[in-house]
Amino acid sequence: MKRLLQSFGYAGEGIGYALRTQANLRIHLALTVLVIIAGLWLQLAPIEWAILVVMISVVLSAELFNTALEATLDRVSREEHPLAKVGKDVAAGAVLICAIGAVVVGLLIFGPKLLAVIGIR
Repeated sequence: MKRLLQSFGYAGEGIGYALRTQANLRIHLALTVLVIIAGLWLQLAPIEWAILVVMISVVLSAELFNTALEATLDRVSREEHPLAKVGKDVAAGAVLICAIGAVVVGLLIFGPKLLAVIGIR
């Protein structure tokens, strides 16, 4: 049990580090709060919440993996190397793809509801 609790502590330290050092993670979290507020306001269905939770988890996890890769590459060598740049750029691209997917899902879930609220549909 002690090891399990320690592993949660290490995970918390990692998330805390990323929150302190990664502006993009803080932006993703701010947008998450807005999505949750909008979801509550629009009274989303349980399946819509489930889809949003999955997408939020994917984006935040991708950002954390990106941070982990960047830190690891910086630990290996502080000097610039073309392969290190590729690794960092590809990881950043993965975050971008996840974020774009989340935006599309958000538009599919929130779009019709927002249009109905403003009387277009």
